[in-house]
Amino acid sequence: MSTADLPLPAPMRAEILALAAQELHPRGASVAALRLVQAHFGWVSTAHLREVADLLGMSADDLDGVATYFNLLFRRPVGRHVIMLCDSVSCWIMGREPLCVHLCRKLGIRPGETTADNAITLLPTVCIGHCDHAPAMLVDNTLHGDVTTESLDHLIDTLRDTP
Repeated sequence: MSTADLPLPAPMRAEILALAAQELHPRGASVAALRLVQAHFGWVSTAHLREVADLLGMSADDLDGVATYFNLLFRRPVGRHVIMLCDSVSCWIMGREPLCVHLCRKLGIRPGETTADNAITLLPTVCIGHCDHAPAMLVDNTLHGDVTTESLDHLIDTLRDTP
């Protein structure tokens, strides 16, 4: 049985209900609840999404709409590390595309894929608001700006050395 099939742990269910109780409408806790699930399991499976929807009194389709709207919520498994390469106009102008090509070549994957060792997932993302330091990216929720192929190579080597 994979972790995606396991029921939510009782303490997590209690925490989600507590979050919902703090909101005028329980669905107001939907993003926080999904983030809890993702923090524990690494992503939000359909089974877990359904459980959270039940706890919040929402349909699974409504909650899936929330989950798929936010690009920091993952609805499919991702690697141990997630690189979100900004694809805003500023980043494109400042060299995002050659960086993406370099990164894909170095990792042996295309955007949206995960390396064979499950270490790194590469995802394009909308503007991350670091335009004055373009090209930019988020790596495991850490912002990196003024990215070069050299800094990218160093970062990838570091990621591969950390669990």
